[in-house]
Amino acid sequence: MARIARAVRPRLERAAKSVKPQLTRLDQAVRPRATRLTRAVSPKVARLVASVSPQVARVPRPDRTWQFTAVAATAGMALTAVVVTAAGPWDSSGQRTAERDRAVALEQSGGVDHGRNSDTSAKAPRPAPSAASVLVGLGGSANTVKSAPTGTALADVLTPLLGDAALGTRHTAAVVDISTGKRLYGVGVDDALTPASTTKIATAVAALSAMGPDHRLTTRAALEPDTKELVLVGGGDPTLTAHQDAEGWASLRTLADKTAATLKKRGMSDVTLSYDTTLYAGPELHPIGENENLAPVSALMADEGRTDDSSSGPVKRVTDPAADAAEKFAGFLKKHGITTSSPGPSKATGRADTLATVTSPPLSDIVERMLTNSDNDIAEALARQTAVATGKRADFDGGAAAIAAQLTKLHLPLKGTAFNDGSGLNRDDRLTADLLTALLVKAGDPAHPELRPVLTGLPIAAFTGTLTSRYTDATGAAGVVRAKTGTLTGVNTLAGTVVDKDGQLLAFAFMASNTTNTLEAQAALDHTATALAACGCS
Repeated sequence: MARIARAVRPRLERAAKSVKPQLTRLDQAVRPRATRLTRAVSPKVARLVASVSPQVARVPRPDRTWQFTAVAATAGMALTAVVVTAAGPWDSSGQRTAERDRAVALEQSGGVDHGRNSDTSAKAPRPAPSAASVLVGLGGSANTVKSAPTGTALADVLTPLLGDAALGTRHTAAVVDISTGKRLYGVGVDDALTPASTTKIATAVAALSAMGPDHRLTTRAALEPDTKELVLVGGGDPTLTAHQDAEGWASLRTLADKTAATLKKRGMSDVTLSYDTTLYAGPELHPIGENENLAPVSALMADEGRTDDSSSGPVKRVTDPAADAAEKFAGFLKKHGITTSSPGPSKATGRADTLATVTSPPLSDIVERMLTNSDNDIAEALARQTAVATGKRADFDGGAAAIAAQLTKLHLPLKGTAFNDGSGLNRDDRLTADLLTALLVKAGDPAHPELRPVLTGLPIAAFTGTLTSRYTDATGAAGVVRAKTGTLTGVNTLAGTVVDKDGQLLAFAFMASNTTNTLEAQAALDHTATALAACGCS
């Protein structure tokens, strides 16, 4: 543990300088909670340190791609207790400080990055897995942590807030103890309502369960034999970028660089350029039609078909993402002296010779980006990728069916639910508060570590993604509430996790229909989540 402390100290000093403004704002909200937790878990930490130190010295490290063992995880939790009290549980990027420093202490790359450069590539080490909830890890079996809130106490706090007229004529709610899976509060938990973007939680769980967190998506350039036809083959990577700075995502420029180098070695300076989008099937246009929130869904696209330099949020999209990507690819080849024809659609044959590839970061990173930014393009791509992985037709219907099938395999409550897409833009989607909380509980289940990115990718109140500008004045919720938002006309939802006043990690889902004012409805949901965070209801 002394070696771990020495390794972490420089990172903590740098982190303290970078997050000072945020920590000032969080001081009143987080420090009292951290202090209470320190008193509660100090005996447990002392025992953990004493029991773990000898084992840590014996943990082998054969190479940079080793996976954390149970012993290392326990050491990380012991270290976490110190880190939480020293700097608070969040840094400026919204990453759990404990997760980052745990990775540093054990000389691993990775952890959560919430859309920033994760230093992952096809040849790089796999990222260190995101830590399970710090508080659940320390308090799940500790008698020093208070018991979960009671239903009566929660009802006294939540029922009046959920009765706010801003939440429309129908609302449902559920609160569940993640460590036990026990429901602590519920109103209409089995009523299926339009979920909007909270659908993405289900999409994330389905994709991770079908493909695993280490799965990567590959885009390639292939040359047909005995011809000069070069085919740009889409692998369904929605994060493929043509930007100069790829920021850790797969780069179309890099693919062009590699392809041009191989062509020159073969003495080729001009090719017929085609592009292949046949990994996906069916219509590309979502039932909502052309929309700034979603490009036509294609197996080949660069920067989600955006017409500016943005990487998230609504913006005008190109009408044909595949053709747009191919034209950019041709432009990059031209800079290397490779002349191409005007690109057109085709299909690579099984005999085509792959000249170059670029590969996405792990699926865990893609899922986190999707949830943090509520990225509809990634969500629809992951629905189709889930269909591909499970042998279903890769279109809107097949993706929806694949999501439902994966959730059924996980024994999640699907009664009354309906999936029609992966993003939640389809107003015919139906989910229940029971399912949303069950998804979050499953993601926190130690038996399903592959689902952890569902929790680590949730936007953080007042810090990241779609919650950046919300909870900024909520003294008890900033940095403590992590939740996926959902907004359509007349629909407002919020589902995520919160650490209550007694240190319990709770999953919650609040769903409202027939709302008339989006901002007022969002404020009402935020007030409810804030009250849950402040609740000492045990």
